[in-house]
Amino acid sequence: MSSDYPMFEQRTKDVIIRVEPEFLAEQSSPSESRYIWAYTVEIDNQGATDLTVTERFWQIADSRGQVQEVHGKGVVGEKPVVRPGEVFRYTSGAPLTAPSGMMRGTYKVEDTDGKSYNVDIPAFVLDSPHEGLILN
Repeated sequence: MSSDYPMFEQRTKDVIIRVEPEFLAEQSSPSESRYIWAYTVEIDNQGATDLTVTERFWQIADSRGQVQEVHGKGVVGEKPVVRPGEVFRYTSGAPLTAPSGMMRGTYKVEDTDGKSYNVDIPAFVLDSPHEGLILN
């Protein structure tokens, strides 16, 4: 992962979640209050057992105070199994109606013994180049 945006990282137990956001200027339309973001996530299993990502929860807040919550099964339409020492990587997107915001959340993972726990997704900022524009 390498772009002009910072990478955010958080560890829960033996799982490291890394997120790298990217503003998609070509798909955004500030005049229509549409700001589109892509974010790439890495789920790094540093433990000793396979982990299945069974659920996701996202909280998406924009700079105007609007908050959306997203609950769902798995990620990007699947429930990936991340083996010890492996990294599962995917890219998804989020639309905002304000120039900036932030996202955070959790993944529910299940180990081979059937034990489930939540893995924290680090809070990350979505600051578009349009945030500083104030029209009088």
